[in-house]
Amino acid sequence: MSHDSESSPSSSRDWFFPSPSFIHSTSHPSQSPNYPRRWTTIPRHSPPSPPDWKPSKTPTFRSVSLSDSAPYGDRKYSRIRRRVDFTRRSEKSSKQEEDGAVLEQKRGVSNAVSGGKQNVLSDKTASGEMGIRIACQRIKVRWKMAFSIAILITAFGSLVHKNFSLHNRVIELQDQISNLNIRLQACNLLDSVDTNTMLQESDHLSSKGLKILALIVSLALLSIPIFIFKYIDHVSKLRSSENSSEKVSLNKQLEYRVDVFLSVHPYAKPLALLVATLMLICLGGLALFGVTDDSLADCLWLSWTFVADSGNHANSEGIGPRLVSVSISFGGMLIFAMMLGLVSDAISEKFDSLRKGRSEVVEQNHTLILGWSDKLGSLLNQLAIANESLGGGIVVVMAERDKEEMELDIAKMEFDFRGTSVICRSGSPLILADLKKVSVSKARSIIVLAEDGNADQSDARALRTVLSLTGVKEGLRGHIVVELSDLDNEVLVKLVGGELVETVVAHDVIGRLMIQCARQPGLAQIWEDILGFENCEFYIKRWPQLDGMQFEDVLISFPDAIPCGVKVASHGGKIILNPDDSYVLQEGDEVLVIAEDDDTYAPATLPMVKEASFMHIARPARKPQKILLCGWRRDIDDMIVVLDAFLAPGSELWMFNEVLENEREKKLIDGGLDLTRLVNITLVNREGNAVIRRNLESLPLESFDSILILADESVEDSAIQADSRSLATLLLIRDIQAKRLPFREAMVTRSHRGSFSQGSWIGEMQQASDRSVIISEILDPRTKNLLSMSKISDYVLSNELVSMALAMVAEDRQINDVLEELFAEEGNELHIRYADLYLHEGEELSFYEIILRARQRREIVIGYRLARAERAVINPPAKSERRRWSVKDVFVVITEKE
Repeated sequence: MSHDSESSPSSSRDWFFPSPSFIHSTSHPSQSPNYPRRWTTIPRHSPPSPPDWKPSKTPTFRSVSLSDSAPYGDRKYSRIRRRVDFTRRSEKSSKQEEDGAVLEQKRGVSNAVSGGKQNVLSDKTASGEMGIRIACQRIKVRWKMAFSIAILITAFGSLVHKNFSLHNRVIELQDQISNLNIRLQACNLLDSVDTNTMLQESDHLSSKGLKILALIVSLALLSIPIFIFKYIDHVSKLRSSENSSEKVSLNKQLEYRVDVFLSVHPYAKPLALLVATLMLICLGGLALFGVTDDSLADCLWLSWTFVADSGNHANSEGIGPRLVSVSISFGGMLIFAMMLGLVSDAISEKFDSLRKGRSEVVEQNHTLILGWSDKLGSLLNQLAIANESLGGGIVVVMAERDKEEMELDIAKMEFDFRGTSVICRSGSPLILADLKKVSVSKARSIIVLAEDGNADQSDARALRTVLSLTGVKEGLRGHIVVELSDLDNEVLVKLVGGELVETVVAHDVIGRLMIQCARQPGLAQIWEDILGFENCEFYIKRWPQLDGMQFEDVLISFPDAIPCGVKVASHGGKIILNPDDSYVLQEGDEVLVIAEDDDTYAPATLPMVKEASFMHIARPARKPQKILLCGWRRDIDDMIVVLDAFLAPGSELWMFNEVLENEREKKLIDGGLDLTRLVNITLVNREGNAVIRRNLESLPLESFDSILILADESVEDSAIQADSRSLATLLLIRDIQAKRLPFREAMVTRSHRGSFSQGSWIGEMQQASDRSVIISEILDPRTKNLLSMSKISDYVLSNELVSMALAMVAEDRQINDVLEELFAEEGNELHIRYADLYLHEGEELSFYEIILRARQRREIVIGYRLARAERAVINPPAKSERRRWSVKDVFVVITEKE
């Protein structure tokens, strides 16, 4: 075995003991019991330690140096190395002597053999000598081997003895180390106690300084606002004294800045409250840290408990802690009072916004009404009736009124909403944010109501509303129905709105209806039935099974509807009223009908109808009429143009109002009327007040065929005043007519009236109504009910008819083209025909047969009124059933204007 292998620390037979460096590096077992230990390698010649011996775990010495233990290790290991080298040299010498003896023996044997071969006889004596010599050599070798073995045994014994002595020395050193560790541990404990005492004293001094500093900082922070306010006040006084022209002081400027900050930023108040709360907690924590022995974290938490619950300061002891805790608790009460105020204000504002209609409407496919007027009640009623077949709908009303007032006014309306929900919101249609609040982009139709008051201002506002609607970024899903007051503004609104806009000019519609009703008494009831959704109205729908069929056959294909026209796809969707019988429906064409609802009719197989016999009855020639206009309207020039188109040549139009006669012509010309183009009528001007009897008595009231009482422009802003004036004029005219009628004519007409007594004034006015037709423009539905009960006027209810037209156009914008043609001077119109144009007295015919007879005159019969009936029947049922007719019956037809 080499010297390297014997001294290597990695040998498998080496024994391990703690090195002196381990004593220096490790700590006391109580402090670090699991700290890894380093072991010193002992050569394998040292005897192993007893198996039950364990190295003692001694604590480390922080003050022990490595130089104290180094000499012991160096001397021991040097002696062991010298002894090991000596034994190794003796072993090598003994081995060399043995090898030399063996070589000499081999040489002797070889020489003897060779000598024997040369001369056996002569070498016998020499062989004896050689044997003695070999024996001597063997004895010598054996002695050398014994001597070397003895030397080896002696060396091994000395090594074993040295190993045991070294082991005992190690044990003694370990005992010394243990004693030293005990002493050093005692020294360390004393040092640690002294160190802890010194640290505690230094910590106490430093914490005391920190507490004093914290108390000073808290007091300084509390006094800073006071000094700031004093400084601002001082600067303000100096500036005011130096510059007397400066009106605004620094205090007011600061107050203004704070006010602006709180107003501009919506979360400024909660943020300021949060900052104040944090400052109070921090200042209170610093103050508690200065007067108590607790840590800063505990003081901050204690400060928060004082802020959150003012009763927590009751457990404080000492003057300083009590003063600080009371101050913090007082600040906490103020903080929570402000917080409760902010929360209460926020909840109140939220409820106020909900109550005032500021919340967003989350709806789609709803009807949106912008504005508020007297027509709203009738409009809501018509929309509710229209949505009844769908189970109800959603109608959103937005106006510049308080939500509660709108809901209260709607609740007072005496009609059934039929499942329709009305949602009110306060806002301006001119503000995009308010329009988005009512989901304007998702509405299926938008109705813009005209305001009550000046017509120009109302139309200007409607125009601005249309501009706002067209500016919605999301776009509009539905169309816009705009109510206008002046026909001259219609072109401008359509120019702004484009294809999205459908207009209904209220005054123009009412004026044309009044003229038609004046020419044909009873037509107002027909228009109420057609325009309203309660009975029958217009619908347009495509029926592919009717493609290739002539219009004459289409007329009798619907048992529950009456076809009136065709929407021609090849002409860009143009609606043709009363087309030719030979017109053949093409692919894409739609049929215009009058039906009760859009889901109550469908085409059926053609019925067997008897061919109509031709009746050659000439139309009666139009006779000149004498018409009186009481009152003045801003669009009276348009009414004059329409009357000139409808009346026969030689007719007279008397105008009775308070406008001076020399100013009338100027106003008419300014309105666009060219007096030289009037062909059929002659204007007769009379000046006077229509509510003064003596002014009315100056007129030949008994000679007029029709009298139109207009809502005067002077009181047009108030519906009640306008209706009161119209009603007074109506009663005065009827009374004057009754006094001037001959008694004989009164006796003839008395038998055809109701149960009123002979001497009653209402009975006399009813008799007078048989002689002339009076059409009154009524705005308030309550006035309409009075007139309908007395039966003294064939009235026209403006608001209700306009609302019906608005609702119908809102439901289907295509109907507006139909209404415009029926109201226009040219094209087709509704007309009332006597039965003798189509049948003979007592003739039995079905309604289908009457329809075919009317087609000979290029007319479409849509209903009838029997001689003794009060109301007409539009779209009658059982059209194939035959019945007996009278020449006193009348039929309602759609025909070309005469």
